Amino acid sequence: MVQLVGLVLVIAIVAAALLVSGGKGILHALPLELGLIAGAALGTLFIGNSTRVARDALAGFGKAMNGSKWHTEDYIALLSLLYDLTSRARKRGLVAIEDDIEAPETSAAFAAAPTIRDDVDTRIMICDAFRLMALDLNNPARAEERMDRMIAAVVERRMRGVHALHTVADALPALGIVAAVLGIIRTMGAINQSPTILGAMIATALLGTFLGVFLAYGVVGPIASRFGQVVEEEANVLDVSRAVLSAYGSGLTPRAAIEIGRAMIPADVQPSLETIDHALQAQRFEARRVAA
Repeated sequence: MVQLVGLVLVIAIVAAALLVSGGKGILHALPLELGLIAGAALGTLFIGNSTRVARDALAGFGKAMNGSKWHTEDYIALLSLLYDLTSRARKRGLVAIEDDIEAPETSAAFAAAPTIRDDVDTRIMICDAFRLMALDLNNPARAEERMDRMIAAVVERRMRGVHALHTVADALPALGIVAAVLGIIRTMGAINQSPTILGAMIATALLGTFLGVFLAYGVVGPIASRFGQVVEEEANVLDVSRAVLSAYGSGLTPRAAIEIGRAMIPADVQPSLETIDHALQAQRFEARRVAA
C-alpha cells in the first residue's frame, strides 16, 4: 500500500508540473508519446527474455505493490507443519511420515498448512530433505547441502524477472531519446511553419526524452528495486525451513529446531514464542483427539 501511495504521489506531482510548464498542448501529445515509449519498452522486454521471465517481470509490478505473500499466520502454519513431521519422525521413524512426503497434495499434515502445500518450491524442498534423511541417516549434512543449492536456484530463477525490469528501466532513457529524435524529424519536415507551430512541435519532441527519464527513474526503476526486495523476503520461508530441518537432522529436538527457525523469521512477521507454543499445543491436542 505504501508503494502505491508513493507511485500515485510521484505521478501526480510530475503531471501537475508538466501541465504548468508545458500547457495543454503537451498533454494532448502525451498519450502518443507515452504509448510509443511504453510499447517499445514492452517489446524490448519480450525480445530480451523468455516468455516466463517476461511474465514474471510484468507480475513484478503487482508484487511490488502488494509485498511479500508470507505473513505471520503463514509462518505459524509452516512451523506447525515442520513440528508435526519432525515429531512423528523422531518418535516412530521416518517411515511414519512417508505418506506425507510422498504425496503432500493429499496429506492431512500439509492440508493443515495450505499456503505451504500450495507453494511448490517450499513443499518440494521439505519433502526432498526428509527423503534424503531417510536415504542417508548417517550423513544429514547431505540434506542441508541439497537445501542450500535449491534455495540458491530458486532465488536465482525468481531474480531473473527483477533483472529484466532493471534492464527495461535502463533502456527507457534511450527509448525516450528515440521518441525525441522522431519528433525532431517531424519538426524538420515542417521547418517552413511559423515559430509558434515549430515551438510546439519541438516541445512535443522533448516530451519523449522527459518521459523516458521519468519512467526509468521515477517508476520502473523503483518498482524493480522493490520487486527484488519482495523476492528476497519471500525466500525467507525457504531459509526458515532449511534452518529447522538442518537443526533436526543434526540431532536437536523438534521443539528446539522450531525455535531456531522462528528466530530467523523477519521481525515484522515473526510470531511470538507464546503464539508458537499455543499453536503447537493445539496441534498436539488435535492429534490426540483424532487418534482417539
